[in-house]
Amino acid sequence: MQLIDRFFRYVKVYTASDPESETVPTTARQLDLAKILCEDLKEIGITDARISEYGYVYGSVPATPGCESAPALGLIAHMDTAPAFSGENVEPQVIPDYDGSKVTLGVSGLELTPELFPWLPSLKGRTLITTDGTTLLGADDKAGVAAVVCALETVLKENRPHGKLCVGFTPDEEVGKGPDHFDVEGFGADFAYTVDGGPENEISFDNFNAAAATVKIKGFSIHPGESKNKMINAALVLFEFNSMLPAGDIPRCTEEYEGFFHLTHMSGSVDSTEGHYIVREHDKHLFEGRKKTMLHIADLLNEKYGAETVRVEIKDQYRNMREVIEQYPFMMDYADEAMRSVGLEPNHTPTRGGTDGATLSFMGLPCPNLGTGGYAFHGPFEHVTVEGMEKCRDILLALIDLYSERK
Repeated sequence: MQLIDRFFRYVKVYTASDPESETVPTTARQLDLAKILCEDLKEIGITDARISEYGYVYGSVPATPGCESAPALGLIAHMDTAPAFSGENVEPQVIPDYDGSKVTLGVSGLELTPELFPWLPSLKGRTLITTDGTTLLGADDKAGVAAVVCALETVLKENRPHGKLCVGFTPDEEVGKGPDHFDVEGFGADFAYTVDGGPENEISFDNFNAAAATVKIKGFSIHPGESKNKMINAALVLFEFNSMLPAGDIPRCTEEYEGFFHLTHMSGSVDSTEGHYIVREHDKHLFEGRKKTMLHIADLLNEKYGAETVRVEIKDQYRNMREVIEQYPFMMDYADEAMRSVGLEPNHTPTRGGTDGATLSFMGLPCPNLGTGGYAFHGPFEHVTVEGMEKCRDILLALIDLYSERK
C-alpha cells in the first residue's frame, strides 16, 4: 500500500486521548487504530504483531542470516492525537504541485499563509496535505505511524538484510502517559528512534525537562462593603502570583533553549481559585530553579496574606533525554548519515516539548526523535507533504541498513 493511502486510512480514525481520564488507554477509541495497525503489521509479514492489555501495539522481525549480531533496532510512533482540538471526522485537503502561496482551509475562514508559516514557500512543488480548518490533521503522529509501517513493508518485500527489528505504537503520548505501560524488556530493542518530530530532516535528542504545577489559592470572602483589611480575593491573589513570575518567560517570548512558565488554564472565585501551569527548561539546574521560584513566590504571598493562602503542587513529567543519548553518540551519527544518504542536511534541533522517547530513554531504551515531515501540529493549521513523509520512510530504511552493518 502507498504511504499516502496508509496515512489517509489512519487519520480517518478518531484517536484523541483524554488528560482527565484514569483508564488505560485514556480513550477506548485509540484501540480502533490499534486493531487496524495490528492487522496491517500481520499483513506485511510481522507474524507476532499483538496488542497488549494496555493498548500498545508490538511486533518484531527476526534478524536475517548474517545479521544476528547486529543491535536490535526499534521504531516507535504514537497513535493518539492531541485532545486540545478536534480530531474527529478529519477531511484532508490535497494540493498537488503546491505553489508556495496561501491556502484556504475549506470554508472555515482560516488560511495557511507564508506570513504566519514562513517555511511554506520551501514546500513549493510538493503535494501538500492540509486540514479543512475544522479539525487537526493527525500528522502528529500518524505520519510517523504510516512511515514506520511502510519502511517495514519495504524491508520485508525486498528481503533487505537487517538485524532484529522491533516496532511499537503507543497510546496516550499527547497526555504524557505514552511510556507508562511500555514493556521495554518485551519490546526487545537495544536502541530505538521515535518518529514523532517535525520537518523530515529534524533530529532531536535534547528536549525539555518538564513539570506540571497547580497553584491553589484559598480566599476569604466577606461582604464587599465590610471588607476593608479583611477580604482576600483568591482570583486576584492568583493574578498577583502570576505577576511575580518573570514576564518574559512565557512561550510567546521564548525559543530554542529558552524555558518558560505557561499558565494553561484557571478557574475559581473570590473564595477559591486554581491556576494550572506547565514549567519547561532544557538545563536541569535551571529547571530546578524554576520550580523553586514558584515555591518562593508562594512563601512571600503567604507572609502577606496568611499561612496556607497559597499552595503550590508540582509534579515532574519527563526529563531531558540528552543525559542518556550522549552516552551513545553513534545513534546521532547514524541518523545524520541516514539523512545525508537521502539528500538531506540534518538539523539537530532542541525539542520544545517531549516525546515518548524522553521517558523511554530513562527506562533503559535510548531513543532520539526523528522528523515526520509535518508542521504546525495540534490545531487546524497542521500540514504535511507527501514528499516529506516519503523522505521519513527512506531515512528509516537507511537507518535499518546502517544498524544491520553494526556488529
